[in-house]
Parts: sequence; C-alpha cells; structure tokens
Amino acid sequence: MITSVIFDLDGVIVFTDKYHYLGWKKIADELGIYFDEEINNRLRGVSRMESLEIILERYEGAPLSDEEKVKLANRKNEYYRELLNNMTPLDVTDSVRHTLSELRKRGYLLSVGSSSKNAKFILEKVDLTDAFDAISDGTNIDNSKPNPEVFVKAANFLNMPCNRCLVVEDAEAGIKAAKAAGMATVAIGDAAKANIADHNINEFSDLLNILL
Repeated sequence: MITSVIFDLDGVIVFTDKYHYLGWKKIADELGIYFDEEINNRLRGVSRMESLEIILERYEGAPLSDEEKVKLANRKNEYYRELLNNMTPLDVTDSVRHTLSELRKRGYLLSVGSSSKNAKFILEKVDLTDAFDAISDGTNIDNSKPNPEVFVKAANFLNMPCNRCLVVEDAEAGIKAAKAAGMATVAIGDAAKANIADHNINEFSDLLNILL
C-alpha cells in the first residue's frame, strides 16, 4: 500500500535543464571544451562533480587538480544560481500544483528526492516549499543516483518504510535508484522511454489515475 510519494525535482516538478545547460556551457567555453545538448543529457540526475568529469572527457588542457575541479564546479553553480533568480511561481504549471494539492487531499505524504543542492532554493523561488512534507536533496547525501540514498533518506524524513513509497522520476538513473531502494516507480519524460518503471505516464496529472 502506497502512502507516500517522492518526486524528483528537475524535469518533474520544474524544468531547469536550460539553466544547467547554460551554466555548464559557460564553463566548457572557458576551458575550450566542446559541449552541446546531447552531452548535457548525460548529466541528468548526476551529481555536480560527476557532471564535471563527463564534461572533462573532452578536455585537452593541462591536468587539473582536485582543488581546481572543485572551483570549476562551484563556479558553475554560481552561474546556475544567477540564472535561477529568473524563476517565478509561473514556472510551475497549474496542472502540477493541482495534482500535488489533490494528492495531499487524498492523504498522501509528499517529498522531494533530488540530487540538486539547490532544491530548497528552487522551491522557494517557485513558491512550492509548503507543498511537501520533507525535502531530501544534495545537501544531505554522499551518493547521487543511481545510488538510492536520496530516496531512502526521503522515506526516513517521512517516517515511512521504503515499500510504502512511490517515486516519480524523469531520468533512468532515478528509476534505478528507486528500485534499488525497494520503492514503486513512475516514469515521466525520458525515463518512460526506458520502459523499466512500474508505471509510465505522459502528463504529471496522470498520477491521479494511479494514486486513487
């Protein structure tokens, strides 16, 4: 019996891919590295440092120390947060707001499970913080998806066993993480194409047909 729903943030509740892309593109351009949207897709659901390593696969300059890599990742985050300042409540659709509200009315506990360290900041910008009972994000985990840690901690924050939780994800790595945690899964967007989730949906509001 499902009593709790854990949502990935980027690509599910809000769409910040364009800001991530622009932030990483600026770093890649500074380093003289080719970077496009296809490469950017490989970064979905991946931690900041792991994303940097993917970008550096094409790097041909002098070797970078760990300290230099951390500085690059932090600089990207500064670019990204500057771009996030453009976000407003209008960046969340009425359908998402209505669906979250209806799930609450039906008695489900709701949480965010995101690898992003900016999750709380984004939720504040779009006025959605109060829509969730808990937030598990990049500030409280050591391992990014497909490791299940972010979802396991979300369940812990909700005081719910993993087998009572359902995860909504748009990335294949996220679906794998949820399955590793023993949670039910719903895929939307690109994750639905992988056909590995318990349910695939086209629209966010389709959740209301699954969680009666």
